[in-house]
Amino acid sequence: MNANPRVLILTASYGNGHLQASKALYQQFIEQGIEHVKIVNLMKEGHPFINLITTTLINTSVRSSRFGLDYYGWCYYLTRETKQTALFQKSMTYLGQKKLKELIQEEQPDVVVNTFPFGAAPEVCSSMGIQNFTVLTDYALHASWLHPSVDKYYVATEELKQQIVFHGVNKERVEVSGIPIRQEFAMESSIARGRKGNLILIMATDNSVNGYMEDMISALAMFAQFRLVVICGHNEKLRQRLLEIFATNPGICILGYVDNVHEWMSQAACIITKAGGLTITEAIVLRLPLFIYRPHAGQEKENALYLSSRGMASISNSLEELVSNMDYLFRHPSLYEEVRKRMAEMQRSQAAAHIVSDITHRLAREAIPLSI
Repeated sequence: MNANPRVLILTASYGNGHLQASKALYQQFIEQGIEHVKIVNLMKEGHPFINLITTTLINTSVRSSRFGLDYYGWCYYLTRETKQTALFQKSMTYLGQKKLKELIQEEQPDVVVNTFPFGAAPEVCSSMGIQNFTVLTDYALHASWLHPSVDKYYVATEELKQQIVFHGVNKERVEVSGIPIRQEFAMESSIARGRKGNLILIMATDNSVNGYMEDMISALAMFAQFRLVVICGHNEKLRQRLLEIFATNPGICILGYVDNVHEWMSQAACIITKAGGLTITEAIVLRLPLFIYRPHAGQEKENALYLSSRGMASISNSLEELVSNMDYLFRHPSLYEEVRKRMAEMQRSQAAAHIVSDITHRLAREAIPLSI
């Protein structure tokens, strides 16, 4: 192995979480002195047309799920167990193999890190003698993450580790690391530790929220003791509409894309969001009680159910239920602090640093020659 190893991080743009996890790992590799690190969106670069189709299908499924046509959710649960995923796994492996081999020949990496379940990565890396590591970015296991040639898995919880071990993976190859998030959140965590924020933060970056966001904001206006802050991200059409509707209300702040979301989260009393793996991990690190509204079927719903079972998130399927759940938490300060305590016990703010250190130490051990 090179004294300064070359690292290839594979990701996908199906949701923002995989990309953000990749950026967090990239940040840590650079900070730990690894100079040659590259992030590649394998499906987008290798099969841009298929990537466009699948991304469009997922986005369309999110919108159509309101009418009972949730084909993404159906596919997720149909392929969740190993036996049913054989065809899916083979097709994903086949699609990524050619591009990945080209990338490896071009980049000459010593290690490949997956933040998306590409079956091609462990398959190709194993055949070429390159170590490969998989970083799970959710709190629920899907069989697409599993492959016998993965050298090591990094997961969010002990429960996930046990599930992977149950599927036949040696426990030494599974590490409970947490999900990697940007260093800004770890730094903000120490600042916000003992502070209860004065605003309600609403994440409205998903196009599926367009149909109810106006009603949600109006309903939440009953919490006059809090300022409402809505982050629309790149959902510019929604931002413009909400600005027009609530322009005269000083207690409501409508934002577009922001690059300091960690600062807004540290000022919040709670967050209303979808249950993407990265967003809820960021909330846990900042001890920010979660209200998950209408989670999409699939990994989001499973993430939400896991956190709800651990007493760190509340799931609502109607605005009446959401307001009632929030009102109950705000009226019971001891429960509010108990939720934050549970989050503090679970949070792993240094997950990215831990994963990168473990990978580099493993590579260094492999490089030590055997004495004769």
